[in-house]
Amino acid sequence: RTMAAILERSFIEICGFERETVPRFRDVTINPGASAPPGGVKYPDSAGGFSYEDSGKLLSVTSNRFIHWSTSGDTIQLVEQSLDVNLLNNAIRLKILQCPLLPGGVHIHETLNNVIILIVTSQSVHRLVLPHPTNMYHSELVTELQVQSVFTDVRRASVQDAAHSYMLPPGQSPITSAAWLSPHGHAHFALAPPSGGITVVTLPPHDQQGSVSVLELKQSSVIQRLAGWMPTAIRGEQSPSDLAVSLSAWSLDDDTFLFTMCQDLKLRVWSYKEQQCVLVTDLLDFVPAGREEMRRSQGQHRLRLCFSPSTGLCVAVHLTAPSNSQFCVLQLVASDNSRYSLEHISTHFSTQETLVDFVLTATEIWGLWVDEDNQTVMKYTNFEHNVAAMWNQVFAQPAPEEEVHIGPDQDPRIYRRGTERILDLTWDSLKKEVTLTVENELQSSVTQFEFTQEDYRVLQVDFWSKFYACCLQYQEALSTPLALHVNQATAMVCVLKKGFVSFLLPCFAVDHLYLSSEEHLFSEEDTPISEDPELGSDVVQLVQCVRLVGECVQGDMACEMDRALDMLLSPERATEQVLENLLANGSDNLIEDINNQLQEVRNPLAAMTALLRELDLETDMEMSPERTVPPTGQSLSVRMSLSQLYGSSVSVSVVCQALCQTAMSRALLCRDILILQHLYLRLGDNVSVCVYINLQHLSVLKLSDSPAVLPMLNPQTVVELFYQNVARKLIVAQLFGQRGAEASQTPLHWPQLISSVVTLLWPTNPSFLFPECLMGNCQYTQLQEYVRLIGPWCQANVGSCRFVLGQAYLASGEGQKVKSHLHNIFLPRTHTHTKDSVCVSLEYTDCVYIGLPELVINLATLAISEAGTDQRRQAALWTRIFKHHLDLGHNREAYEALTQNPEHSSQLDCLRQLVVVLCERAQLHDLVQFPYVNLHEEVVSIIESRARAVDLMTHNYYELLYAFHINRHNYRKAGTVMFEYSMRLGREVRTLRGLQKQVDCFLAALNCLRLIRPEYAWIVQPSSRAAVSRPGQTSPGKLAWGCCCVVATVSRQIEILELKDVEKEYVLARCRLTLGQHEPACAAIAGGASAVEMVALLVQSGLFDSAILLCHTFSLPLTPIFEGLTFKCMKLQYGGEQSQNEAWNWLAANQLPSLITTKESRCVLDLRISYTLRKECVCALMDILFALQCDR
Repeated sequence: RTMAAILERSFIEICGFERETVPRFRDVTINPGASAPPGGVKYPDSAGGFSYEDSGKLLSVTSNRFIHWSTSGDTIQLVEQSLDVNLLNNAIRLKILQCPLLPGGVHIHETLNNVIILIVTSQSVHRLVLPHPTNMYHSELVTELQVQSVFTDVRRASVQDAAHSYMLPPGQSPITSAAWLSPHGHAHFALAPPSGGITVVTLPPHDQQGSVSVLELKQSSVIQRLAGWMPTAIRGEQSPSDLAVSLSAWSLDDDTFLFTMCQDLKLRVWSYKEQQCVLVTDLLDFVPAGREEMRRSQGQHRLRLCFSPSTGLCVAVHLTAPSNSQFCVLQLVASDNSRYSLEHISTHFSTQETLVDFVLTATEIWGLWVDEDNQTVMKYTNFEHNVAAMWNQVFAQPAPEEEVHIGPDQDPRIYRRGTERILDLTWDSLKKEVTLTVENELQSSVTQFEFTQEDYRVLQVDFWSKFYACCLQYQEALSTPLALHVNQATAMVCVLKKGFVSFLLPCFAVDHLYLSSEEHLFSEEDTPISEDPELGSDVVQLVQCVRLVGECVQGDMACEMDRALDMLLSPERATEQVLENLLANGSDNLIEDINNQLQEVRNPLAAMTALLRELDLETDMEMSPERTVPPTGQSLSVRMSLSQLYGSSVSVSVVCQALCQTAMSRALLCRDILILQHLYLRLGDNVSVCVYINLQHLSVLKLSDSPAVLPMLNPQTVVELFYQNVARKLIVAQLFGQRGAEASQTPLHWPQLISSVVTLLWPTNPSFLFPECLMGNCQYTQLQEYVRLIGPWCQANVGSCRFVLGQAYLASGEGQKVKSHLHNIFLPRTHTHTKDSVCVSLEYTDCVYIGLPELVINLATLAISEAGTDQRRQAALWTRIFKHHLDLGHNREAYEALTQNPEHSSQLDCLRQLVVVLCERAQLHDLVQFPYVNLHEEVVSIIESRARAVDLMTHNYYELLYAFHINRHNYRKAGTVMFEYSMRLGREVRTLRGLQKQVDCFLAALNCLRLIRPEYAWIVQPSSRAAVSRPGQTSPGKLAWGCCCVVATVSRQIEILELKDVEKEYVLARCRLTLGQHEPACAAIAGGASAVEMVALLVQSGLFDSAILLCHTFSLPLTPIFEGLTFKCMKLQYGGEQSQNEAWNWLAANQLPSLITTKESRCVLDLRISYTLRKECVCALMDILFALQCDR
């Protein structure tokens, strides 16, 4: 069952304004060179609309897209809008200097490549050529949320080009006009001059060269000239009775017919092809009575056309008379001899309000009037099957209250959003500016220096009431209706007003019953709630009683009722108070009228039950998960189009305003039914229905008035936010998920959209999507208000409501409320151990973590006792406890929570986080001292992986691991760690600092190995070909140095390093450091040099002691040292003063006796050499001399 029956006999008006996005009009001026018209010709404001041909096709770029315009003086405003996407640069203001726009003088047509706008003014005609939307985008599939409008490049449309305009001769300002495009691209303007007849001005195609032609159609002859106009005297006499007051054109077959409604009440049809009048029909023949009055009437008669494949071309004429205005619908019929006739279909009499505009569709007439009080009246009727010629109702948007009730505890400066915005200001800026202006006005009017609080409040109320009255005047002016626009392809009906656009939506049965006037509720046939005629009649009588109650509950009583609901007071008590006030205010006649009306209700209990069933959404459709996703078989283009359907800011505003209107009207209906119920009880009837539940439900939906602060697309209420982010996608998927959206057109689904959104918002809906949306978008204030309103009585989603409320408290910084709220939840559950309590406990501790870690720890500890043996939930709770203890710096407690975690993977995650955080905090003592029972290998693996993955000079994970092993007296592993550290330093950090660090690491490794027994003083080193393989990770450490416990994939080739091997590496590192300290530029070279290469480098730098030590350590020959020393001696022997100075540098780097401290002669130098030469060097020298002697 759908939410409610939808009546096709009534519609309701919904304002489609965009509150925060006022159209930014770009001004374009055309100067045709005209002078001001004589006599100051002034036309009334007008408006109109145009819908694209493919606007009803889902896969079209122009889906749900239309253009509307309004004219005032010589200015026309054009706006393109879409219900699916937001259009950029979509508004222009075109000003044609000194040329007032003719009412109805704007005609828009589309071709395959262009959108062409034809404009008629009092002195000229113009053509504006724009690109068609299908040619504006790179792909036929539009995927953006915002796209460019056809008006984006309007300044490039050659609006000033003479080929696109034509000046009319002076004194020939047309009364009415029509325009059309020929198949060849010619633009034809049919004008009705004040002298009678029809003049057709033709502009050549916009992409071809040509001249303007003028054709005059009249009854006596046809005269055509290529330029200029025929003087009036030459044309012969024209009867003023054939003056066209309304004109329309329609292309049929290969001809274009001009339909003219003339002053003599005759309908003349002209053939443009034959250039003659082919049909004349006297409309008085279709007037049943009052023909003379109609003939004498000088009213504004109007003419409209409509073509459909089923009915052909139909003509609707509105004949205006003081007392019997009527619509006459005719059908154009072709005979066998290619002649045409008009057959009468129906006549519909209209009310006596002033007609503003009407539209003819394939089956209906839509009318727009203004009554004597300047209020908008809208009606429509079916001219095919409406035998009684009854007009169906359209409930106009109610005018704002003339006075706003301000309670004694309310500030008169409280703002409520209206229906439109006319200033380009943000809501907050506007409030500040208005408040400052009104307060300054109040202060300037005060003449006394002292006021009581009551007197000042009276002044405040008075001045704010004046400001409110001014706002109402502006709103009334902007609400002036100008035209109707109906799109048959999408069933969209718009009312074009001076300041905004409103939409007409089908009315639900309940709203129809409650809003209809008495003359429209005359039988049970208007009650689709029940198929039983007697029950339908009872429902009608009951609704009339409810409306009588509603007429009396106004002003203070209505405010008190609303306040009672807002304060969560008992609706029944508030109802009793309202009823007492009604009886005390002398409403005896009302009670008597209601009592008399109730006597007509045969079964009041059944009638009230049937009415409430339509109000209750708990039995409505549910959004099942399998229906919320479009079928996977649909193409990408269909899915993309569906993702944008009804997604523009215009659609969002219309849907949410309709939802607000629905909630308000039904809340009032529930209120009045509840009062009527108590009146039943007071009168003695045994009727008891729980109406207040529905009243409370609907009062929650009034949250749509709460503002939301968000950027993109500017949703201004929480309902708009919910519709944009959640509801629209689900609803559109449901509407189109069960049918092939590609094959057929897609009419608007306003009722389904609205009813589905209401269903999703209904507090008892199990989906809980609305509160989740509020929480996800940080609307915590509105979320708290929502939970407060439904908390006392809604029994659905209780745990979820408590969860989101706690989250809202926490995000708002209300810590004490969070603590009290959560303890109230958990304490009653400690002995239940239900599944729901565990789930709620887990959810709370999972998300409530911002700002109150101590509270989370306490709650999680309490929840662990409820989790029972469920290891997954216990692991999640212990993880939360560990995290918050660690954040608070409680390292010991965090470690204990880690050890209590029953899930090994969670333990490892927490352990890894503990190591990283304590290292970042430099709290290494705690990290090393923890016992790590059953986690020792995991800790080592984590630290090793971190050490090999980070930069060596900025992190000290190797030193941490060294301390970790030393603390546990595992010296061999400690030495292994430092040996790996030193080897990586030698490869990766070849700087003086790195060399110094490498020497220190070797010393630490040697110390560790010397502390253990010699048979165990060895370490395992992977060979140079054993590279570490860690998929997906590349670290600075290319080799994994360490013992066999390393968690990495290595090859099986290993090397055993004993103490003497480590000592060799130390000596080599020490020599590298010595060379780097002596010559810093050689540090990078020395870092990667082998022992043999280091000997050469040391000898070259004069570091003979280090070279000899290196040769002894690695068992290398001393020949390179002697050769280098001999070379230096020879260089010193034959060198000059500079060579001797350089010698002191390399000699000072070696160990020399202290007696040589000054420069001496050659013998002293020989003495230095003798001290320098050692026994090994002399032996090497003798070996060389002996070899030379043998060669001789």
